[in-house]
Amino acid sequence: MQRTLGDAPAAIWPALAGLLLLAFAVLYDNGLLLVPLLGEAAHAQNYLHALFHDGRHMLGVPCH
Repeated sequence: MQRTLGDAPAAIWPALAGLLLLAFAVLYDNGLLLVPLLGEAAHAQNYLHALFHDGRHMLGVPCH
């Protein structure tokens, strides 16, 4: 019997969404995820970009 995506356990979908959000944050986000929490300070301090900058380089993703 072949399994389909509809047969996947319900916990798979939130986990997949979390992994996609994490991949977005590491690979593309430049601090925009913190704007709702920190306002313009997210751009001024650029916390997420600084946090993930070296990780991007280790993964081979060009970011500048």
